[in-house]
Amino acid sequence: MTLNSLPLSYCTNVHPGLTVAEVLQKLDEFTIPIQQQLDAPLAAGLWLAEPVIQEILAAPEGHLRFAEEIHKRGLTCYTLNAFPFGNFHSDRVKENVYLPDWSEPERLEYTKGCARVLSALLPEETEGSISTVPLGFKQFEHASDFSATCVEQLIEMAIFLKQLKAETGRTIRLAIEPEPFCVIEFTHELILFFERLYERAAKKQVLGTVREYLGACYDICHQAVEFEDIPGSIRQIAHAEIRINKIHISNAIELVNPWENEDGRNLLAQYAEPRYLHQTIGCFKTGDLYRIVDLTRDFLLDPDPRLKDTERLRVHFHVPINAESLGPLGTTHRELRQALATVKELDYAPHLEVETYTWEVLPGDQKPKLVEGLTRELQAARSLLNTLSDID
Repeated sequence: MTLNSLPLSYCTNVHPGLTVAEVLQKLDEFTIPIQQQLDAPLAAGLWLAEPVIQEILAAPEGHLRFAEEIHKRGLTCYTLNAFPFGNFHSDRVKENVYLPDWSEPERLEYTKGCARVLSALLPEETEGSISTVPLGFKQFEHASDFSATCVEQLIEMAIFLKQLKAETGRTIRLAIEPEPFCVIEFTHELILFFERLYERAAKKQVLGTVREYLGACYDICHQAVEFEDIPGSIRQIAHAEIRINKIHISNAIELVNPWENEDGRNLLAQYAEPRYLHQTIGCFKTGDLYRIVDLTRDFLLDPDPRLKDTERLRVHFHVPINAESLGPLGTTHRELRQALATVKELDYAPHLEVETYTWEVLPGDQKPKLVEGLTRELQAARSLLNTLSDID
């Protein structure tokens, strides 16, 4: 099959927005100029924080009015990012981005609200997707019934999405997004969780509904940082009958032979910043891995003795997908290409979204003007997708 023929989407979590007015203002300031420079249709993968969803739904037919604002700007929207619940641009986000988790009713109600809004945004004859947190953060303490509660709430979400389809005619699917150090981070953890989810759904006689409306968001950066075999990972998920509803086209940082590459260590230290969590995984020359929950300057500049025997270091820091290197640093661009090529093997077309949300926290001399930087990145994404679409 070919890759998704819908307009390429870019995730607007790169822009602050805690009110409807602010969301629309950022679309006017950035998204529309980017579309003009691309001279091609562009989809906005909207991030609508919980206060924005509340504001939209508090007004009579608020979701319809919000959809009118999006449509009159000539923008398409078929996917939402409902991973960040609150202020994704506060001074310190870090592990707070995983709260509330999927055991808490606030997460369920927020995600239902997102689906309600997306049902109004979807173009005719188009299906929708919503990416979400992978249950929670492993470093937090969880109740003994955490997993069971998540399962019950996700089943309720699937039933809601089926009811929404009956009401609106719009199919919207949830996409659980594995991420390093989260409750679901590895491919095998995703598969094991869905086995439990399917078992419980079967007992409740809603297995068909859960299979139809719940699936995965495959963030290429995340699985590359885990040093997973990317083509094998995607094939395993498909074999487990888990629908990949969304692909985050994303690129991580890689530093090869960090002990010998002092320039690379010095530059990478500049990426250790206070807002977002930058999970770091090192691969020893033996092939064994070690894991650091967040990148620090001390680890690189001290430097940590483990770096002597490290062959490759990968960091969860989304860098522009057109970057195959960043000076002395490399990226996981090869894994990105592998993922998109493998997605072509599926018998359906996941939604494709560029998700580089870190432009504001890039080191100073690597930070272009946002419209220019995003335009170049989206041009590169379109070129890559066109190249892969031409390959038999």
